[in-house]
Amino acid sequence: MQLLLPERDTTSTELMDQPDCSPQKLENTYRQFRTINRFLSGWDLLFHTHIAPRCTDPKRTYYLLDIGFGGGDVPARLDALAREYDIDLHITAIDTDARAVAYAKDNIRLANVHFRQASEQELINENRIFDFIISNHLVHHLDENQLIRLLENTESLNDGLLLFNDLRRSPISWLLFNALTLFTFRKSFIRYDGLLSIRRSYRPDELRDKLPEGFEVESFPPFRMIIKREKVRDAEEG
Repeated sequence: MQLLLPERDTTSTELMDQPDCSPQKLENTYRQFRTINRFLSGWDLLFHTHIAPRCTDPKRTYYLLDIGFGGGDVPARLDALAREYDIDLHITAIDTDARAVAYAKDNIRLANVHFRQASEQELINENRIFDFIISNHLVHHLDENQLIRLLENTESLNDGLLLFNDLRRSPISWLLFNALTLFTFRKSFIRYDGLLSIRRSYRPDELRDKLPEGFEVESFPPFRMIIKREKVRDAEEG
C-alpha cells in the first residue's frame, strides 16, 4: 500500500461483499457497525445540523430514505434521535443484499423504520417521495459513473435534502484505524474491510467537478466527506 494513498483502490473487493463469506463473521460485522458508526460516522451531529432544523412543523410527518443500510444501525439511531427531538420521522431503509435485510429485520424492530430489499429504481417506479435521502458508507463502493447515475436517480425521489455521508481517503485515517482495530473487532470483517474502505474512498476534489448540477461535496470531520443536494420548494408549496 502506498502510504500517501494518491489514488483510490478500484480493484479490491471487501470481504463482506463476497457472496460466500462467513455468515458468522458477516453477522458480527453487522453487529459491530453500531459501534463504528456511533463513534466515527458523525450522524448525531449531522442530524442536529442538517435534519432537525428542517423539521419545523410539529404536526407534520417527515419521510427519510436510507440507501444501502448495511446493518441497519444508522436508521435505528436516526429514529432514536427523532424521538428525542419529538419529530415524527418515518424511515424507509433499502438494501439490495438479502443478507443485510434479513439481519436488520431479525434484530431491529421499530415502528417507524421499515427495512426492505429494493433498489432506488423500484421506489422511483412506485412514485415515492422523501423529505430526506441519506446513505452511510455507500459512496466508496461505487465508481464515478455508478455514483453519478445514483445521484441522478435520486432526483425523482428527493423533495428536500440529500445527504450522503462517507469516508474521505487519508493516510492518517488509515493509520489511525489500523491502530484502533489491531486488537479489536475480532471474528468479523471490520478491520480488513475498514482499511480497504479507506483506500477505496474518494477525496472531495476528485468529485467536486464531476457531480451533477446542484450537488455539492465538502469535507466533514473527522476524515469524512458529505455529498449534499437540497431542493427548495416553491413558496406556494410551502
